[in-house]
Amino acid sequence: MRLEVLCEDRVGLTRELLELLASRNIDLRGIEIDVVGIIYLSCREIEFEAFSELMAQIRRISGVTDVRKIRFMPSERHNTELVSLLANLPDPVLSVSLTGCIDMANHAACELLGKEVEAIIGEQISTYIPSFNFLDWIEGEINRKRESTVIDGLDYVLEVTPVYISEETQNESVLASAVVTLKSLLQDQLKANFLPESSAIGFEHFVGISNRHKLLMSHAKKLVMLDQPLLIEGETGTGKEMLARACHARSERATKPFLVLNCASMPDDVAETELFGHAPGAFNQGTGHKGIFEQADGGIVFLDEIGEMSSHLQIKLLRFLQDGTYRRVGEEDEIHVNVRIIASTKQNLATLTEQGKFREDLYYRLNVLTLSIPSLRERPSDVSPLLDLFINRYSLQLGINKPDISSEVIEELSNYQWPGNIRELDNTVLRAITQLNSGSLSLDDFQLPKVESTIPNHIGVSLDGSLDEIMKEYESQILDRLYQSFPSSRKLAKRLGVSHTSIANKLREYGIKKL
Repeated sequence: MRLEVLCEDRVGLTRELLELLASRNIDLRGIEIDVVGIIYLSCREIEFEAFSELMAQIRRISGVTDVRKIRFMPSERHNTELVSLLANLPDPVLSVSLTGCIDMANHAACELLGKEVEAIIGEQISTYIPSFNFLDWIEGEINRKRESTVIDGLDYVLEVTPVYISEETQNESVLASAVVTLKSLLQDQLKANFLPESSAIGFEHFVGISNRHKLLMSHAKKLVMLDQPLLIEGETGTGKEMLARACHARSERATKPFLVLNCASMPDDVAETELFGHAPGAFNQGTGHKGIFEQADGGIVFLDEIGEMSSHLQIKLLRFLQDGTYRRVGEEDEIHVNVRIIASTKQNLATLTEQGKFREDLYYRLNVLTLSIPSLRERPSDVSPLLDLFINRYSLQLGINKPDISSEVIEELSNYQWPGNIRELDNTVLRAITQLNSGSLSLDDFQLPKVESTIPNHIGVSLDGSLDEIMKEYESQILDRLYQSFPSSRKLAKRLGVSHTSIANKLREYGIKKL
């Protein structure tokens, strides 16, 4: 029980209250004294008759004007209100101890991190936000700090605020903890202020759990510090330009320009002028123009879909790759710039070279360092985390609660072949959320064609060996290709209309595993 005792400011009154409780064997669990003449007592519950007698005895103490039962002690009410306020804040909030451990996490933080509060408490903040070095912050000049970070592929502004407690005896404040707040850039439109073009954030935006995705990220991070040309191969919608920008952001050229030329989007003469610029008077007596190479000096030029580049431009690009020099259109003097070339293609440049559609010498110049982005159908396990990323993003943009999605729907979406890859998945999620009429996404919301119609069936088989060896090779390739779209022996058995045991044995025999 909790009591509120209204009283005069009299010496010894509190002592008499405590003696009264002790004489009746009532345990005192807490006491708070208000400066305006109120004493708050927290005791164990007692029977009604004993309670009535106690109230009467308290009123008979000299200086006591009234006593009544209350539901909360002032500190309890204050703490409860504070915890409730923090719990219901729309932004994720974490309280962090001086050792970097999370002491408190509100509802929004738990939802963002995808964990129950019990699992978060006591964990190091670096476990969930590895880009934020809490120990460096606490060992340095402790001030309110803002920095950009990425969590599950989405951009946030991390704001850390020091919490001080006043020491009355020494008349100074002591650092007790820190409060970390995460604000979505999509909601607050803070990207221009806190995410400059030179930000080192890049690869964190790539979401995936498959071995192929992890291998691609690992390989890309090894190539970012080199200056040789980089060729990025991948189907439409796999994110070739995004990967190029991530490489730029992590390189020593990050503070310099990143400029793009789409080789398939403009006429030959226009593309040449855009790349190399032109001398004054070269066109209608106008002023000169700096080309992309000159504008990007010290940075990176991204040549998108280089397989579409004309033979005329291929010759000029080859010369530039040799020594970094070129001439503006209509000018004799040579210009030298320090630019790294990153090129992308959805075509097979080796095949184009064999067909005479792409210069062999340029192909070998470009094909020094290569990154091949696997299609989404080759890594179906990445569909689920990408779904979560896009659903989060568009829910924030539209200002709606994040809809639920069942495991059955996720499984169906993972089995779809995604001919448009990540771009198609992104657009499909946006369309589904804009058509949402309930709190859950159904398969109908995504409006997908049947999976069967999109499964590629081109499989090349060597005809060397006996008939039995050829058939085994053919069977192995079929199972390997389908297993990536139906990533369990039971799913694949159902797809092929055979027993689960038979498929499991075949997968084991051919050493087929998930990618």
